[in-house]
Amino acid sequence: MLLFDMLSDGNFKDRVQEIAGAARERLGMDMPVYQLGVVVPDVVAAAAELEARGMRPFLLMGGSARMWRERGADGAITSRLGFGYHRGIEIELLEPGRGSDFYRRSLDPQGRPVIQHLGFLVRDVDSWAKKLADAGYPVYVRGRLRVGPLRIEFAYMDTEQKEGLILEFICHRLFGVWIRPPAGFQQFLGWIEKKTGKRCIEV
Repeated sequence: MLLFDMLSDGNFKDRVQEIAGAARERLGMDMPVYQLGVVVPDVVAAAAELEARGMRPFLLMGGSARMWRERGADGAITSRLGFGYHRGIEIELLEPGRGSDFYRRSLDPQGRPVIQHLGFLVRDVDSWAKKLADAGYPVYVRGRLRVGPLRIEFAYMDTEQKEGLILEFICHRLFGVWIRPPAGFQQFLGWIEKKTGKRCIEV
């Protein structure tokens, strides 16, 4: 599924929610889609193209995951990613990176942005991951990112074959307290990146 096809839809927000409607009902997931995970060859170029289409500045970062456990085996991945928003939905840009082919296998041969996963904001990643695992959808990747006092826990579920897309659970904690990331703050940091000319900070 291509991001630009979704963006051209006048009912973007409703369309995003409809994608996962059947799966959410079957699996008892009462939360809305929070994020579209989009694989791109280059996050800087992709962010520039989306900003040229009218989106506010993306916050771009690069580095290594603090934890990356893929199909039960500990591993490592280094990549660059970006965070932006469109009509209330977070758009996460993801480069293929090094150390795993998890994102690389979703690359479009023509370099177009491909929607790889749907992200759901939760307070407890592991409890939701267990719920889906018990329903026959095992954990594909369990990971963790850390940026200063911010810790991001996430779990990608192995749902692609049955549901068409990967489902992800995400939890943000700042100084140990659960938060919903403020879109305006991320956009402000992206604006600073653009003003300073350093489009992707290493963390």
